[in-house]
Amino acid sequence: MVSIENLSVEFSAKPLFQEIGFVINPRDRIALVGKNGAGKSTLLKIIAGLQQPTSGVVARPREMTVGYLPQVMEVSDTRTLEAETALAFRGMHVEEWAMKAEMDKTLIGLGFHREDFLRPTSEFSGGWRMRIELAKILLQKPDLLLLDEPTNHLDIGSIQWLEQFIQNSAKAVMLVSHDRAFINNITNRTIEITCGRINDYKVKYDEYVKLRDERREQQIRAYENQQKEIADIKDFVERFRYKPTKSNQVQSRLKQLEKIIPIEIDEVDTKMLRLKFPPCQRSGDYPIICDEVAKAYGDHLIFQHVNLTIKRGEKVAFMGNNGEGKSTLVKCIMGEIPFDGNLKIGHNVQIGYFAQNQAQLLDGSITVFDTIDRVATGDMRTKVRDLLGAFMFGGEESDKFVKVLSGGERSRLAMIQLLLQPVNLLILDEPANHLDMQSKDVLKNAIRDFDGTAIIVSHDRAFLNGLVDKVYMFKDQKVFEPIEKSSISLRQEKAAEQTVKKEVKVEAPVVDNRQNYEQQRAEAKAKAKAEKALKACEEKIEKLEAEIAEVEASLAEKNDMQLVEKYTQLQQQLDAAMTEWEQLMG
Repeated sequence: MVSIENLSVEFSAKPLFQEIGFVINPRDRIALVGKNGAGKSTLLKIIAGLQQPTSGVVARPREMTVGYLPQVMEVSDTRTLEAETALAFRGMHVEEWAMKAEMDKTLIGLGFHREDFLRPTSEFSGGWRMRIELAKILLQKPDLLLLDEPTNHLDIGSIQWLEQFIQNSAKAVMLVSHDRAFINNITNRTIEITCGRINDYKVKYDEYVKLRDERREQQIRAYENQQKEIADIKDFVERFRYKPTKSNQVQSRLKQLEKIIPIEIDEVDTKMLRLKFPPCQRSGDYPIICDEVAKAYGDHLIFQHVNLTIKRGEKVAFMGNNGEGKSTLVKCIMGEIPFDGNLKIGHNVQIGYFAQNQAQLLDGSITVFDTIDRVATGDMRTKVRDLLGAFMFGGEESDKFVKVLSGGERSRLAMIQLLLQPVNLLILDEPANHLDMQSKDVLKNAIRDFDGTAIIVSHDRAFLNGLVDKVYMFKDQKVFEPIEKSSISLRQEKAAEQTVKKEVKVEAPVVDNRQNYEQQRAEAKAKAKAEKALKACEEKIEKLEAEIAEVEASLAEKNDMQLVEKYTQLQQQLDAAMTEWEQLMG
């Protein structure tokens, strides 16, 4: 479908990749991987036709359509959400009812509410406007979908919806993402950029990692054998260079040496990010206490009745869909915005804050070295280059201007700034965005080993798994602690919500000898009946969800009024089933 042939790209006479080639087939689900700065985003732009290579061609059919979502883009603010999204259908002969059904399904899937449809796009944050652009691209149903970090601005619910959309409805897809769970769920092929070349694996990411490691072990063994062969030849030449009787053999060895093609070992970041937060002073036992905290913007209530206590040393996550108030509560804790209720910062608490837009706040007109040198104090002034080297900014990399860095490189640089602050409470708002897989793992280990307290706002399931002690879920203007910290499904969230509302205390059963046998039997029968009804309701919900997914897949192929009506009926049935399930849980 798309053929990339002998593609080379150079920046300032330095090759990014050289004479690479591969074919994108219909229904391919390709994860494009490689270390930060390897050229992943550049390759997407070239395939999208937005950037020209130094040499080589990208061949595709004239009638083929391509949808491209970059990491950063300029968006229009002159229309309502509905009118802006409708632009996706320009030039397409689609009936209005079908267009409306498709728009509703996609916008709601990406986290918008129906009451948002008539709001001006200027009222939405940058992340939500990126969702609008993603919705427009998906509605165009391109033959090839190119996505550069699509989950950076999505919450868990929207990520799962996008996963299902790609699995059921998308055609060919190539994407760059550092969300390990996301790419494992949707891709069936992994193309790695390394050493200016590509390696093409017909497997998903986790399987690719195993194959890549096996490949590298083979390369290392072959390299070591070749180095031994070269050493033996050189040793022979040195020993017999000046012996006339061996001159022919020496010349033969030298020619043999010239013919040897050096074996290259695939790039792996062996300079692990030795991310170590500096020693900090001990804070009070309870760094954060919220008592009936509430926040509203005019008539728009964000959350209310927030009651939580974070103990010293705890690692907690703030989770929930965008717009539910996670970052807003962080701003309340930071004292950046006013709020109602009582919010107490504990004794001797020193906060280190990493905001979502931290990387964008860096000064692009200065170098990487100057960025850190200007904030380093004391002994750290003499160790700036060592610190930069530990974060893969060694050598010439430290002399780059910030404006030429990739998103991941900027995030790493912003993280170094945070490292220079001796703090005992870390507040990290989407710290894993733009970090590569290895950097995420190292950051995760560093937070886990951090002596102080940490609050992490993140939608990255793999990043949070095994890291946090406690989860606070933000939903429907409430903040509550789910039953299980890993729960992200709608039913699990609602179960936790119901538990919080009831404030049930589970106690061991007490046997009352005076209680008659008939009463015990009736209670046991009623309990069994309730459990049976709950199980049946859950099975009904799962069946309805599966049917809805099938109808959505069919709607993606063709617009049909009967399918739309069926989709609406199934959604109504699912809403009713969810209401019944909540009542049974209550």
